[in-house]
Amino acid sequence: MFKINRRTDYAIRVMLCLARRASGARLPTQAVQKEMQIPRSFLQRIIADLARVGLVNTFAGPNGGLELARRAEAINLRQVWEAIEGPMLISDCLTGREACLFETDCPVNRRWQRLQALITGELEAIRLDELAQEASRLPAGLFDFTAFRSERRHAV
Repeated sequence: MFKINRRTDYAIRVMLCLARRASGARLPTQAVQKEMQIPRSFLQRIIADLARVGLVNTFAGPNGGLELARRAEAINLRQVWEAIEGPMLISDCLTGREACLFETDCPVNRRWQRLQALITGELEAIRLDELAQEASRLPAGLFDFTAFRSERRHAV
């Protein structure tokens, strides 16, 4: 099944949480964890991956925390995806002759290339600042995942 894994989804939440703040704002890791309901075990590794590729800056100490390393309009979802999952690749046959003997002559390979280009193009077109603007227009409390979980628990 082709799907975005949980770590990537959480990474996008981290980036959105930071992008919703004023430019240069630093947010404690615990605040991100609480607001976006990300398990601490996931969060530390995600932050390390995002920092490694230069998407977030981390600061230690009592005034520490996280901030976007670049302006939100300079960050797209492909960058976040690849920070967590590595290069987007929908089929091994797109890696070259070693993986696919039929590469250049295969009609399926050409379709995979086209599909991959469409997906990566869409991911590149989705900028973090646009997501943050859309999130700011949503009803208050929508990003309060704690309330959502509580409602779900009571509805069952």
